[in-house]
Amino acid sequence: MVKKISIDFELKSDMAKIKKVEAREILASGGKPTIEAEIELESGVTTKASVPYGASAGKYEAVVLTDGDKDRYEGKGVLKAVKNVEEIIGPEIVGMEAEPKRIDEKMIAMDGSKNKSRLGGNAILAVSMAVARAGAMENKRPLYEYLREVYGMDKARKLPRPMVVMIEGGKHADKTTDIQEYLVADLENQKVTDDIRMEMEIYMKLKKILQEEKLGTNVGNEGAFAPSGIVSNEKPLEYL
Repeated sequence: MVKKISIDFELKSDMAKIKKVEAREILASGGKPTIEAEIELESGVTTKASVPYGASAGKYEAVVLTDGDKDRYEGKGVLKAVKNVEEIIGPEIVGMEAEPKRIDEKMIAMDGSKNKSRLGGNAILAVSMAVARAGAMENKRPLYEYLREVYGMDKARKLPRPMVVMIEGGKHADKTTDIQEYLVADLENQKVTDDIRMEMEIYMKLKKILQEEKLGTNVGNEGAFAPSGIVSNEKPLEYL
């Protein structure tokens, strides 16, 4: 029998202060440039965080600040965002305690725009995540426990139910559906391991169905099948 345990802890009242903030341009797994921020605390704790991003973005999403220099990465370099971290954000937060909420509020105020377009959502998020990780390490707690305490989240400890992308369309495939992602989500009250097994069995069977329909089974950006030539937005639902 597995017992459910509850873990409570108090955050340090004298958090170590930020000693150094650095940033650099790196390549994400898809080959696009992205930004990585590094935070060093006076206690010696050092953390990093990077911010990869997808192929599409909604009009209300935070801006991914890119350079627009067509001679580098077809304009998708992020040296402007790197500069913003090192020359604008860094000098303002060095000397502050590594408290995620205060640092986030500080950066949002510094940016001053509705969509993070001045400093770049990617610059702000990289620093935010690195600070959160530093705070967790300083408190010797897993990140999820630390954030739960910092933001006063529900202390229930449950794994999220899995959602698996099966077919990709939209900007993730060519000559295909308007809808970008077709997912299978669990609706049953069962073990997560059983959910994953069932969803992967669906994925394997789906490959055979697509092959029978003379459709390609190459995978897209997120590992789902991305066949071209699907004739309607409803067809993927029929295949599933």
